[in-house]
Amino acid sequence: MTQTALITGASSGIGLELAKVFARNQHNLILVARSEDKLKALQQELSAQYAIAVVVCVYDLTDKDAPAQLFSQIQAQNLTVDVLVNNAGYGDYSEFVSSDWEKVQGMILLNILAVTHLTRLFLPAMVARGSGKILNVSSTAAFQPGPMMAVYFASKAYGLSFSEAIAAETEDQGISVTVLCPGPTQSDFIDTANMDNMALANKASTDKIPTAAAVAEFGYSALQRGQVVAVHGLANQLLTFSTRLVPRGLLRKGVKQFMASK
Repeated sequence: MTQTALITGASSGIGLELAKVFARNQHNLILVARSEDKLKALQQELSAQYAIAVVVCVYDLTDKDAPAQLFSQIQAQNLTVDVLVNNAGYGDYSEFVSSDWEKVQGMILLNILAVTHLTRLFLPAMVARGSGKILNVSSTAAFQPGPMMAVYFASKAYGLSFSEAIAAETEDQGISVTVLCPGPTQSDFIDTANMDNMALANKASTDKIPTAAAVAEFGYSALQRGQVVAVHGLANQLLTFSTRLVPRGLLRKGVKQFMASK
């Protein structure tokens, strides 16, 4: 029986590539993002290429009411979500003291509240069926504090801890929870987060970092294997492991230096 995957942030970056991977593996799709035009174009492309059903749901998940509204729409259309992919998220590069509060608040609502609420809404039906998968997209940022991106790093740390806890709670109930932790990735994230202001930012080097497609393929494979914490790339795996060994004070200073502005 064909399964259905709901993917948030599906209009660009890793979310877009995840949609392609799930489609290629014959999942029906529910695509969620703010950009209706991009979603409809993707809907036409994937439904035609893979002969799957693709539903478009236009929501801004920084609106605290949006997860419940999305869930109600899914119920009204009698759709079953077999795989929940919480991918939508964003960051912002600035000192916290001078940060734009609207951006900070939106980041918390999207990176933390929406992930938590959507999981709470869709998980009970998975438990009742005795099957289901959840893929939460976090970051290598989850493993250390992040001066200059304090709230973003903290929100990703929440996603990592939350995912691991839910995985432990549901491991004997037929549920698989995976948290995908990529490092820097070729996407529009760097521009959106104003990270060009970093001293170490170098557009010429972006072709040396993994593509969103490569990260999506890795995340999908990890989900299918039932891997709980999936850090993309050997260098990132070594980096995240090393944070356990470095004293916290030294870790803070190292990340601060790395994240310094121009």
